[in-house]
Amino acid sequence: MCEALKNNYELCEVIGRGKFGTISRCFSPSSNSFFACKVIDKALLTDPLDRECLQNEPKFMTLLSPHQNIVQIYNVYETEEFLSIVMELCEPVTLYDEILQGPVSEARAAVYMKQLLSALAHCHRFGVVHRDIKPENIFLDSRNKIKLGDFGSADWLGEVGTTTGLVGTPYYVAPEVVMGMEYNEKVDVWSAGVVLYTMLAGIPPFYGETAAEIFEAVVRGNLRFPTRIFRSVSPAAKDLLRKMICRDVSRRFSAEQALRHPWILNGGETASMD
Repeated sequence: MCEALKNNYELCEVIGRGKFGTISRCFSPSSNSFFACKVIDKALLTDPLDRECLQNEPKFMTLLSPHQNIVQIYNVYETEEFLSIVMELCEPVTLYDEILQGPVSEARAAVYMKQLLSALAHCHRFGVVHRDIKPENIFLDSRNKIKLGDFGSADWLGEVGTTTGLVGTPYYVAPEVVMGMEYNEKVDVWSAGVVLYTMLAGIPPFYGETAAEIFEAVVRGNLRFPTRIFRSVSPAAKDLLRKMICRDVSRRFSAEQALRHPWILNGGETASMD
């Protein structure tokens, strides 16, 4: 472990485990505050792509900080063996946990989606594409404020404005990613649309028994609104979903366009939050 990290923070209990390391709660005596510390074991990074992605993560988070809906980074410590990232300590609750309780009301979904789209618009203005938007990477606090985290799969679009690579999670990944095409930041908008659909329906729009079957459904992109599930969902919400989960990238909304959609501006079609 890095001496500089030990000198500034006291590592506490482990609060999460990933493929390449752990996330622990840590305490800063100088600020009398708690943070989260992600410690990545470089010995586990046998794939050059994994090494590149995880080393890019702190760079992207630093570039994007601060933003009220993105997990903030504070310090990075690196040795030959470990990469340690000290960041904002979020509640252990994610949007995935909320969806497990059943469909989310339109009013609440609109609040979450407005914040997520705000975070994405901020990323895209800096030329950063997240590439793994899913409920598990969206943290919630007690005030219904979201924080987008896990930039381990993010990429920089650069001057060309596109990137490549099969990255993401099957249910949420955009068809152009699955098809091996070059793609831009609108893959995040597709994924955000799938998150919105899943919030309102309690199930994702594209599914299968295996990853291959899910990918097939995604590439077909046959967006449906089953009556028994969407009976009480407003036409405005469905309209936004069609514009976000749109196979034609040129017609798919950007994050900025989605933020200006009437359903977002009106806070959903419900009178008040739950």
